[in-house]
Amino acid sequence: MALVIPYARLQSLFLDETLLAWFEKSARDLPWRRTRDPYAIFVSEVMLQQTQVERVVPRYVAWLERWPTIDALASASPADVIREWQGLGYNRRALNLHRAARVVSERGWPDDLTELPGVGRYTADAIRSFALGEPLLPVDTNVRRVQDRTRHAFGPASGQALMDLGGTVCLARVPRCGVCPLAATCPSRGMRYEPLRRQSRFEGSFRQRRAHVLRLVAERPRAAAELDADAVTSLAADGLVACDGELVALPG
Repeated sequence: MALVIPYARLQSLFLDETLLAWFEKSARDLPWRRTRDPYAIFVSEVMLQQTQVERVVPRYVAWLERWPTIDALASASPADVIREWQGLGYNRRALNLHRAARVVSERGWPDDLTELPGVGRYTADAIRSFALGEPLLPVDTNVRRVQDRTRHAFGPASGQALMDLGGTVCLARVPRCGVCPLAATCPSRGMRYEPLRRQSRFEGSFRQRRAHVLRLVAERPRAAAELDADAVTSLAADGLVACDGELVALPG
């Protein structure tokens, strides 16, 4: 008896294969895709949170040149880690990455990666998939967008391809349907979307005030009286600066 494959299953296989064929020709050449080192993948995933790929690439390369292993990062001081992170934004990510490195250096990688400081479900799945080869599909914003628009549940092998498609073609507001490999069967083809709720402006914001104070303190310890007091208080609460009497400095 001939094997009959349901149409829905055939369509599913077609979409996955079409996406992977596109990715084979169009994949971005990113340094973290040339390694299976869990530490290197971890660094890339933390840096890529809320920071554009183009900004991350040179900083990622420089970071791994300075701290090529998780033990090397664990032995660094918080102050050096914060200085190296300057310009990437959201500096708490740097401290969490450093704290996680110290945990792994002392105890090894935990079975549940979300036990590490700052590691959520997506980052844990990304490490397990891209570094350890486990059959998981890490779902970030780009992956979820493509899934929602195509109404298709892609398999674990499609993770990197979905990230590239969502990041370069299936864009949030105005998708580039004319060059999308999945457009022929996509129920959302040609649709335009309302502007996303944008993050508040950095210029003139409290985030800018914090960044300015941290940049000054990263250069050298400063007298508290010279600095924005509210920003210092906020940075200290996050562990990004330490106040010793009248002096504000990076944590030791």
